[in-house]
Amino acid sequence: MKRAVISDIHGNLAAFESVLADIRRQGIDEIYCLGDIIGYGPDPRACLALAKSFPVNLLGNHEEAVLFGAIGFNPKAKRAIEWTRDQLSLKTEPQEKNRELWNFIGSLPKEHREGKFLFVHGSPRDPTREYIFKQDFQDRKKMDEIFASPPDMTWQVCFAGHTHHPGIFAQDHPYAFLEPHEIGHEFEYASTKTRILVNVGSVGQPRDGDWRASFVVLDDQKIRFVRLDYDVQRTIRRFRDCPDLPEYLAKRLEEGK
Repeated sequence: MKRAVISDIHGNLAAFESVLADIRRQGIDEIYCLGDIIGYGPDPRACLALAKSFPVNLLGNHEEAVLFGAIGFNPKAKRAIEWTRDQLSLKTEPQEKNRELWNFIGSLPKEHREGKFLFVHGSPRDPTREYIFKQDFQDRKKMDEIFASPPDMTWQVCFAGHTHHPGIFAQDHPYAFLEPHEIGHEFEYASTKTRILVNVGSVGQPRDGDWRASFVVLDDQKIRFVRLDYDVQRTIRRFRDCPDLPEYLAKRLEEGK
């Protein structure tokens, strides 16, 4: 069975629709979403509606912020959270539709366990909020604790998002971070004897210098990284329709930052 593992859509409907179309073309069976469907982008309602049918959707820190407050967010991100919250309670939409969106967000779990696979938004140690940046492979203490979490599960592969930078953290000694281009955009996990943590990147707001949408395809043997062109100008035009969103959030899409 083939699965697509996606994350960090961030209200970018053009990127999301392009990714979903590519997933259909590949004949992929299921889609797992690691959270942050909303936040930053101009189309939170439409993105939530598309994601609701997935068998797995997780709580991201932006969904958590919409529910409980944007604690620790920078001013631009906080402003986007407040705008997103308003969009989910539009008086021009049927109240039943608003409730459905809020109930969906409120029902999202923090992690998903499936055999040897663990799925989180942030990290095994803090499923919603903890960032694992590419340079963290040099922090032996942090990596030891992350790879030993959660203490009640022995996973082989953990999938995460949150940093918007795709790649693989390998439990080598010392630890290593593998950029997708360094491994030919594929990694055969079935034969590896150590744990790996896979960051799937971001559908709607990549930050690795490549503006294209990023996601991962998982089958019974390997993980494959996918980068996909989409109509980024369509999303930028949608930002212009939403002047209460910071313009900076649109500009960064073209730069992949």
